[in-house]
Amino acid sequence: MRDRKKKTMEAEPRRQEKQVHPRTPGENAAQRDLPEDVLIGRNAVLEALRGGRGINKLLVAEGDREGSIAEIIALAKERDIAVQFVERARIGAVAGNMRHQGVLAHVAPVAYVEIGDILEEAEKRGEPPLLLLLDELEDPHNLGALMRTADATGVHGILVPKRRSVPLTATVAKTSAGAVEYVPVARIGNVVQTLKSLKEQGFWVAGADMDGREACYEADFTGPLVLVVGSEGRGMSHLTKENCDFLVRIPMRGRINSLNASVAGSILMYEAMKQRMLKK
Repeated sequence: MRDRKKKTMEAEPRRQEKQVHPRTPGENAAQRDLPEDVLIGRNAVLEALRGGRGINKLLVAEGDREGSIAEIIALAKERDIAVQFVERARIGAVAGNMRHQGVLAHVAPVAYVEIGDILEEAEKRGEPPLLLLLDELEDPHNLGALMRTADATGVHGILVPKRRSVPLTATVAKTSAGAVEYVPVARIGNVVQTLKSLKEQGFWVAGADMDGREACYEADFTGPLVLVVGSEGRGMSHLTKENCDFLVRIPMRGRINSLNASVAGSILMYEAMKQRMLKK
């Protein structure tokens, strides 16, 4: 394994935890006939925002900016939730005959967390933090599969960008086979800035790349570490790759020269678990 100078970790302040709330009283019985990851109606969406429920995106009918809609938009901006203004018919196409009042929310099956919450939990366990960052992963089945492996290998949390990346959805939850309840997920803004911040706190960043200089089993995965897995087909972005401390490859002897993103990520997570178990 390569020798590296030890980086010191600085604790990140803990932010207020957000609670996951069940369906709110403002939702009528018809609400339950919608897809699992959809809320409609001003009261239901407003209470979900106030309660800190994980929300991936809001759709608001064009021209609706008054009353409780204005409060919904303000709360969404405060929480950095994407708001799209669309034709009313687009919301109606999802809501069907139900009264949507010009607003629809795509919600997560569980609440997102802050990175500080993940690091605090790792500290409580007395373990060097192990994070998985997914750079523009798009397939919900891959995210669900990675969450399942993350739970099996002791990964402390997963980081996903707010833009151009698959969010937590009902499909992700189903594919994860329950792991969505145990593996915390933090949504991040700028990937490069997040990596720089984590490196300042003592993390090393290892990116999965077929042209990496080291095989995954030759690299040191024992300290505070961020494993970065790129999108399906394209891999990591150029800027993300530049901000990795080192790139690792997964040796292959077959004729196909690449692996599915969830398979590649799983191999790296198991390698990290093996090294950490051997070091104890």
